[in-house]
Amino acid sequence: MLATLTMLALLGGLGSIGAVPKLATPGPGGPVMLVAGDGVQIYGASYAGPSPMAPVILLFHQADSSKNEYAPIAPELVKLGYNVLAIDQRSGGDMYPPTNETVQHLGRSADYIDVLPDMDAALAWAQKTYPGAPVYAWGSSYSAALVFAFAAKHPLEIAAVLSFSPGEYLPDKHLVKKAARHVRVPVFIDSASDPSEEQQARAIFNAVRSRVKVDYVPKNGVHGSSTLRPDRDPDGANENWAAVTAFLEQLKQPASQH
Repeated sequence: MLATLTMLALLGGLGSIGAVPKLATPGPGGPVMLVAGDGVQIYGASYAGPSPMAPVILLFHQADSSKNEYAPIAPELVKLGYNVLAIDQRSGGDMYPPTNETVQHLGRSADYIDVLPDMDAALAWAQKTYPGAPVYAWGSSYSAALVFAFAAKHPLEIAAVLSFSPGEYLPDKHLVKKAARHVRVPVFIDSASDPSEEQQARAIFNAVRSRVKVDYVPKNGVHGSSTLRPDRDPDGANENWAAVTAFLEQLKQPASQH
């Protein structure tokens, strides 16, 4: 409880992140519409895995993007045995057509930091739809930064973090590292093949206090979760998938073996 209060104080001024989200259409498989704690409608797509007790992976996209960033990625995660939810955050666009439905209905793309209530709504959906299943938070670019704040806010509810191209993209240029210091669950970080991006990711990685953490720097990689898409990263997608799969397999081991 003290750790949670400390993190909420650290994230002070972030608006309605403490508001309770409402579930509009719970249920595995197909389109999903959630209502965030501040009333914003959040559109998503769910992918049902082989078991309701399998871990749930929450997929959050990068800037100017949408849930469609994960159109070729989510089915692969299902094949690996996971339940999946990808949402259109309120900060996004049409990088991967069709356009971001949440932004379209809201009438504008919001600031990155305003996305936290959307992530809370996704977590509430996962807990309602798959009660008792572990929940993993997966972020891309700006949401790769936000997943650390998200996991720090929910230390007992988020079981692992996967972060693709994180950096200090938020107004407080130290917030992500501060949040990372409160994260003790297993963490996987993947960066593009770019020295600047690798440096930013490593600073966040070094702040994480988990016993299980991986800072993966691929030989060939592009920004964000796009690094797993062969159409965006033809030379590196397989390499990055191998690293992600190895990390996910490690999570299946008993905690004592982590």
